[in-house]
Amino acid sequence: MRGVVLLLPTSTLLMYPTRTISSVYTDGACTGNPGPGGWGVVVYFTDGSVYEVGDAEAATTNNRMEMQAAIAALKVLAASKQTEPITLYTDSEYVLKGITQWVKGWKKKGWKTAQGKAVLNQDLWEILDGLNSRLGPPLHWQHVRGHAGNVGNERCDVIARAFATGKTLSLQQLPAEDEFGSQQTDSTGNKTIQSSCLSSDPPTEDFVMLDSTSPITADSLDNLPRETRVAQLRNLIETLRIADEVAAKGYLIASSELADLMDVNASAVTSRGDEWRWRNWIVSRVRREGNQILWQLERWDQVNGSSEDNADLATG
Repeated sequence: MRGVVLLLPTSTLLMYPTRTISSVYTDGACTGNPGPGGWGVVVYFTDGSVYEVGDAEAATTNNRMEMQAAIAALKVLAASKQTEPITLYTDSEYVLKGITQWVKGWKKKGWKTAQGKAVLNQDLWEILDGLNSRLGPPLHWQHVRGHAGNVGNERCDVIARAFATGKTLSLQQLPAEDEFGSQQTDSTGNKTIQSSCLSSDPPTEDFVMLDSTSPITADSLDNLPRETRVAQLRNLIETLRIADEVAAKGYLIASSELADLMDVNASAVTSRGDEWRWRNWIVSRVRREGNQILWQLERWDQVNGSSEDNADLATG
């Protein structure tokens, strides 16, 4: 059975003032750095119903997709006008620490880091901070470990990756009222079906993906303005500089920190094995501390051993 694209704006939540949100999950994904990306949000209600939403961008980064997911989630929460406590779960420490710790200092310094450099993704941080400030105490930010079997986190990851790869999912929506009970046609001419055909149970394997009518390709990166490409190159150089410093000083970094540095999902780190190559570095698993795996970076051109041995390592 083929899935069907479900289109329902977040403003639809305003039609259900009696529903109470219990928790929200967010996630982002990116197939390159930069590259095509996607994000997903899953909203759980106390009555067992579920609301899902996601979207894609042709040229972006993993961190920006994580932020876009959080922004979309906060817009949903704002539309609900709920006063009861809500927990928002994210597996991105970049988003969590940024919105709960770093953003205050950035603003005081005129959107500069402690090193005096411009804050990356300032445009999204300003939006996220504005939404978070307006929501206030009812919202609680909580980190969830990625790819650890958490249903909400795993579902968000599926949604984000589907959009990032140019496909879309059959998203769960709120139970339909009379206004949303029949098939309609969206602005692109695609047939859409509303949530009266769905339960709040997780979708089965045969009710999953549908090819997108306009798949995202990396070719679209060539269409970016020169200023954007130069800014992305600067960001890349800063990332490489940090990685070189980590390697030179022998720092050990956790999987989540390495994923943020590489601008990839945490699973892209832990699934590669105990030793592999990323750009100019050999990445080696050192040990486990609690729930975290610690990694070491070494410049591959400085590592002792034959080039033949290095060639056997997986490249990133």
